[in-house]
Amino acid sequence: MAKIAYILLCHKDPKAIVQQAQQLTAAGDCIAIHFDARADMCDYRQIRDSLADNPNVAFVRRRIKCGWGEWSLVQATLLAIEAAVDAYPCATHFYLMSGDCMAIKTAEYVHAFLDGTDADFIESHDFFESEWIKTGLKEERLIYRHFLNERRHKRLFYASVAFQKKLGLQRHLPPDIQVQIGSQWWCLRRTTIEKILEMTRQRADLMRFCRTSWIPDETFFQTLVRHLVPETEIRNRTLTFLMFSDYGIPVTFYNDHYDLLLAQDYLFARKISPEAHDLKARLGSLYAAKGVQFQISNEGANLFQFLTERGRSGRRFARRFWETESSLGRERELMIVACKKWHVAKRLVAGIRQKTNLPAVEYLFNEEETPLPDLGGIQSTLIKRARHKRALIRMLFDYYDTDRLIICADPSELGLMHDFFSDRSVTRLLEIECQFTDTDLIGHARRVGLYGEQSGSEALVRLLPAIRNEIMDESDRIRDAGFPNYQRMRETATPEENARQLSKFLTLSHFDALAIARIEHLFAD
Repeated sequence: MAKIAYILLCHKDPKAIVQQAQQLTAAGDCIAIHFDARADMCDYRQIRDSLADNPNVAFVRRRIKCGWGEWSLVQATLLAIEAAVDAYPCATHFYLMSGDCMAIKTAEYVHAFLDGTDADFIESHDFFESEWIKTGLKEERLIYRHFLNERRHKRLFYASVAFQKKLGLQRHLPPDIQVQIGSQWWCLRRTTIEKILEMTRQRADLMRFCRTSWIPDETFFQTLVRHLVPETEIRNRTLTFLMFSDYGIPVTFYNDHYDLLLAQDYLFARKISPEAHDLKARLGSLYAAKGVQFQISNEGANLFQFLTERGRSGRRFARRFWETESSLGRERELMIVACKKWHVAKRLVAGIRQKTNLPAVEYLFNEEETPLPDLGGIQSTLIKRARHKRALIRMLFDYYDTDRLIICADPSELGLMHDFFSDRSVTRLLEIECQFTDTDLIGHARRVGLYGEQSGSEALVRLLPAIRNEIMDESDRIRDAGFPNYQRMRETATPEENARQLSKFLTLSHFDALAIARIEHLFAD
């Protein structure tokens, strides 16, 4: 059976640290603690005194002063690992956590989970090929030497980088190491930990290199594990549930997040608010509980993104640099069909295609599997299509040898509509307004990952009004944009009324437009 040695890095709130250690060790696990040497010595003594009689608690022999982005965080982790390895020879797994982490599953569940998979859990992606780093320095983290703390000496830090860049002081990476990057919160098996410690003793060159890299806690263990462990024994994920805002700030969890946290497919969560006393008490009691069943829905990250985006009013601020001077062509006409019920738009477009022989492409910016011709790779992924949207549409005009093209788009793609309406070409927009039942909304929530099979009805009650309002808001934003050549079909309108809108949209005779508007079961689900 798995026996976990928790590696705890902390720097504040001694009372909470004591409670955390007592809760984790009460279930038979053990813990090794590194308390930042920058913290108050009285706080450290309080922790030592409170846990002195607990045989499952160990402390590092030497505390060091830690700083964000520094090697000191890795050094503190290694010191705590060494303490745990020496103190707990029976420990099978080592789980790195902070003072802001708490278990969101029972010890019974955690042990069964680890027993069921003989693997290391650590997020790791190729440092140079992946897009894990969203903003700021990337290769500069490695190829230059960093001796200053970026947060305490920001001006000097970036001056040092600029100075090294100007003088060409770029250094080479260790030739036999492929640097990886990922979350610093991991769970590793004992055999892996022992291999890492042995490598730190044998590879002085690697240690020298890492000591002067920036934010090494996101690369050190991630790289070594990939170097030492077969890929089949690595699970590329963290077992700690954490989210970040668009500004790179960790999302903090409060008292009302208890049910959400338990439903995630993770073992721990970070960061728990120090003020969330009820949440901390409930999670603290949870770890030692027996026989608890968990309904995993795992919609937390998607739900956070959805609700965050709901609070924004602006979605596009400027044209993309790769779209500058990439006009579709002054004589060309792009017709956009916007409908939240994609199957309705597809039926309508099929009818238009049959009646007019106009080329049409359905939801190419929303569905990866949309059939598209080979356009040299620009069409291969949704990311590429979105990045080069005008170039893609221009190539489709050329491919179909036409000056008129129909595409389908989700009503949420307001930025895309603005892009095309600002082009020199003629752009027309037909919005299809549909009626939505609760069943429709639940299906939509499941498709976009906001609602899982195991999600509770209480969450659904809160979610459905938000989704319904979002759909209405999308339609309002389209109308508020004041696009020229805008028409709207409605499910509640008569075929004659919809035919008038279609006729203007397609510049088609009323007779032909009426035939399209009368498509059988056009709005049926």
